[in-house]
Amino acid sequence: MLKSEKTDRKSRHDILRKIISENPMINDYELAEKLNVSISTIRLDRALLGVPELRERIKTMAQNAVSKLQSLSPSEVIGELLELEPDKWALSVLRTAKEMAFRFTDIVSDNYIYSQASSIAVAVIEAANVIIDSMRGEYKGHAHVGDVLIARAKVGVNHDGKKIVSVRTRVGDKEIFVGRFILEIIE
Repeated sequence: MLKSEKTDRKSRHDILRKIISENPMINDYELAEKLNVSISTIRLDRALLGVPELRERIKTMAQNAVSKLQSLSPSEVIGELLELEPDKWALSVLRTAKEMAFRFTDIVSDNYIYSQASSIAVAVIEAANVIIDSMRGEYKGHAHVGDVLIARAKVGVNHDGKKIVSVRTRVGDKEIFVGRFILEIIE
């Protein structure tokens, strides 16, 4: 192997690590496209780096996130909780299906988008009993059957003893919902 090939592989490995750390839900096909290499090269690189396949990464992330969950039971979270840093931020994913769509269309009903956002807003709070006091939100687009909704919650400042949580939901690169939740911790 030539020295330039080693350098190319090392730089590709560095880029691969960075891409996966920024978007752990990226699949091998997308990685191959971004790095302009074959899928088998990506699989070999992941094996050399000890990076598990997408399904295993998501499973591990979900197990770690659920272990930190206090305000809801795992079955109460709408979607799959992938990352959780209590009182800081959280990430959830909802895979849409035909039964979530409005009748005679492939457009996902807005109540699923809201339910995912509200459940992650509650889930991110580190307390046993949390309720939503109020919410202001805006739908900026639609989701279609088969889309994957990615909701990211971020805890902001406390206001009058209440927590403010911003939630942004996107499909791919398109933001479809933004919400600001004010949550109250019940003692």
